[in-house]
Amino acid sequence: MKKIINYLAVVSLGSTCIGSTTSAQPSLQNNPPAGVMDVQIQQAVRKYRDHIIDLRHHIHQYPELSNREFKTAQLVAEHLRALDFEVRTGIAHTGVVGILKGGKPGPVVAVRADMDALPVTEKTDFPFKSTVRTTAGGREVGVMHACGHDIHTAVQLGVASVLAELRDDIPGTVLFIFQPAEEGAPAGEEGGASLMLEEGVFEDPRPEAIFGLHASAGMPVGTVGYTVGPALAAVDHFYLTIKGTQSHAAAPHHGVDPVVMAAQIVMALQTIPSRSLDPIQPSVVTVGMIHGGEKFNIIPEEVQLEGTVRSYDEGVRDTVERRMREIADGITRAGGGSFTLDYGRGSPPTINDPELSNRMVPTLVQVLDAENVIEDSPTMGGEDFAYYALEIPGFFYWLGIVKEGTVCGPLHSPTFRADDDAVPVGMRVMSNLLIDYLYNSSGGQ
Repeated sequence: MKKIINYLAVVSLGSTCIGSTTSAQPSLQNNPPAGVMDVQIQQAVRKYRDHIIDLRHHIHQYPELSNREFKTAQLVAEHLRALDFEVRTGIAHTGVVGILKGGKPGPVVAVRADMDALPVTEKTDFPFKSTVRTTAGGREVGVMHACGHDIHTAVQLGVASVLAELRDDIPGTVLFIFQPAEEGAPAGEEGGASLMLEEGVFEDPRPEAIFGLHASAGMPVGTVGYTVGPALAAVDHFYLTIKGTQSHAAAPHHGVDPVVMAAQIVMALQTIPSRSLDPIQPSVVTVGMIHGGEKFNIIPEEVQLEGTVRSYDEGVRDTVERRMREIADGITRAGGGSFTLDYGRGSPPTINDPELSNRMVPTLVQVLDAENVIEDSPTMGGEDFAYYALEIPGFFYWLGIVKEGTVCGPLHSPTFRADDDAVPVGMRVMSNLLIDYLYNSSGGQ
């Protein structure tokens, strides 16, 4: 990677207290012009709005899991080809890249959307809700766009349509990246942003900056949120197997019970953030899955724990992994069992480049007005957009998707619901960011 980052040293987290939000009040003094083509962009958004929302409904109704986004990728590629883009497919399995060359000379900028869905059974009242079911991890699951990737993909398809309409006046080139497997590749597979980079997504042409957005379940339609510097956490993934000795449930003294040891370990892991780490260092240790046993009256031979660790600091990651091993070792030794731990370090923290972020905030304010632009605190959610932002300056922001008078479930829940009206807002905002970046980087040629 091109940067070596002490994540918390990039921008002090003290500048945005965790849990707080404030309306952006940036100084426009000494900033380049913002919203330079917003009138034309709004006209194009109105022209394509209904068609893009129809595409959103289709993508939402027929979701596909990570590395299996075959039909979604086909839809994306066909849309880009119809706009006369140069199109590349099959990157990182199902990734699609579209290249739009403007009519004037200028730099190259990238924009990224993720296409994959989650193994969640949808519980909304949308007429286009997903009823798709498939097999994942050896079990049947529902499939749902429970993290807003249908919105992300639709918005980016809309931006492609808008900028294609304006291509003669665009000073530079836009690289449209449609990425699979943001939620993580299936076991035993590679995928996502890191694989796209390995397979040359930033080669020929190489962009000098990249933009991305994410649906926010806590923000109303018509608003956006951003963070300068550290924005989203590193994502680690662990598999912990607790091994005992199988026996009859009525005779536990004849065996070694991994269920009891696993329960003790789950509770003890929560002392890592509270007792092993500096209290001002953000961290989360979550056990998300527990598997063990075949029958109610049998003490099983082993129990598997699977979960995630979130942090912003490499030292925190080191400490958490070390303490997990020490805790599992101590408890299993005391109980007469043993353990294995597979601790995988996933995407690093997403760091919004401070110079790029501060440069683009005036565009957000110009397009949506200051009261609708929120300077937000860092979140413990993670995003593999981070890999792109380690290679080149990146700006990743939140798009409000909650319709007034409705309730949106949290991300990754069966009741998550993004409103259609977020799509044209997203199209307008992202189109303006890309145009303003190119315009100001090229001197407005």
